Amino acid sequence: MLYLIPLLSVIIGYVAATFFRPKNKQNLKLLLAFSGSFLLALTVSHLLPEVYEASNHAHEGHDHTHSPVGIFIMIGIVFQIVLEYFSKGAEHGHVHGHETMHHIPWSLFISLCLHALLEGLPVSHHHDLAWGIAIHHFPIAIILTTFFINSHLNKTAIFIFMMVFASMTPLGTLLAGYLPFISEYYSQITAIVIGILFHISSTIIFESSEGHKFNMAKLTAIILGIILAYFM
Repeated sequence: MLYLIPLLSVIIGYVAATFFRPKNKQNLKLLLAFSGSFLLALTVSHLLPEVYEASNHAHEGHDHTHSPVGIFIMIGIVFQIVLEYFSKGAEHGHVHGHETMHHIPWSLFISLCLHALLEGLPVSHHHDLAWGIAIHHFPIAIILTTFFINSHLNKTAIFIFMMVFASMTPLGTLLAGYLPFISEYYSQITAIVIGILFHISSTIIFESSEGHKFNMAKLTAIILGIILAYFM
């Protein structure tokens, strides 16, 4: 089930965009706001305390004024900014353009898959995060599929892209359980993922409404995301 939840969310999003062609962008923006706040709350309440606690235990008895965790979180933020240079912000539903495409845009494909793979690494230790990533990926899958359809990308290419993208997070979870390297440096890798999730979730929250203005519907969606994460 741990592997299926993020996988199914992308597949369902792809099917919804392909066969139902959702037109209401406002509902998608509210869903993005909800997913962003849910993901951010999960990161702050579950992942962040764990990596700082692990870091404190690892450096017990040493005089450190600065935790190395903060450095790795900042690396994650910067790394996500670099990824978004190639993905054009597709991780948070920020895709533009309707130019005709006849093949998969490889820079978008590789950066999104790498992003999804990294997101899956902490899931093996934090099962609740699978739900956060699934809720995050569902509207992204709808937006991405719709973008590709409107850009007249080949249907087979769209299907392949979305299925590979869907499999990346479960693959990351699988690798985290089997690769000794990931287990050995789990805290550092998780801190980098925290930085990625910080950047993604905060960007989603502030970009999910026109002119970066908060309205009541968006605020309600954000609060619901935080409350749900609290009870996970």
